[in-house]
Amino acid sequence: MLTKRIVPCLDIKNGRTVKGVNFVDLRDAGDPVELAEIYSNAGADELVFLDISATEERRKTLANLVLRVAERVNIPFTVGGGISSIEDVDILLQNGADKVSINSSAVKNPQLINDLAGKFGSQCITVAIDAKQIDGFWKVHLVGGKVPTELDLFDWAKEVEKRGAGEILFTSMDNDGTKDGFANEALSKLSSTLNIPIIASGGAGTIQHFVDTFKEGKSDAALAASVFHFKEIEIETLKKELRNNDIPVRL
Repeated sequence: MLTKRIVPCLDIKNGRTVKGVNFVDLRDAGDPVELAEIYSNAGADELVFLDISATEERRKTLANLVLRVAERVNIPFTVGGGISSIEDVDILLQNGADKVSINSSAVKNPQLINDLAGKFGSQCITVAIDAKQIDGFWKVHLVGGKVPTELDLFDWAKEVEKRGAGEILFTSMDNDGTKDGFANEALSKLSSTLNIPIIASGGAGTIQHFVDTFKEGKSDAALAASVFHFKEIEIETLKKELRNNDIPVRL
């Protein structure tokens, strides 16, 4: 059985780490490079950096941040936000990123997934999907959750896999920042439908929530932000508890 991964997420805005609730009400959580090093030393398996206010002009800023992070950590890290071309990915990988995450750009131009997977390999391409329930159906949202679409979460996830994505980062907007637990029913459905790893995101508040998403949600990895940034859960303690619950993790 593959080990389950614990993935701290750093949402970046204007060079700082921020965290909100349901994608709004952002507050400062510290310097991303310093946090990255702390998590790397604390036993995190991977890191995710999302430039939540990315625009074309800020690509150079993000590349510089990636370079600084790469010099300080010894675990894989994924970078996302505003990526819409092979050139964008090239710049980030050259500066030390291990993987990239695309979201809105993939929905607007699904061929981008094929192109990036073909050029850099599927293992390098994560497709992030932000979705919330509307009238009982999970609908995909774009631009940091601001723009609703008619796309069904499960249909889109299947297409993403078919086009060559290496993994899916699914964030439940309903659960994000609430600390009430992950959207395990949806995660379980995704996991049973797809053959690529699913990263659970949105809702982590207790160690039990991580246990539940691995057991009930069948997630391959669990991503969280505020519980790590504000030291509500220590990664070492979390992993020991997961081990105690017969969940395979790297200690």
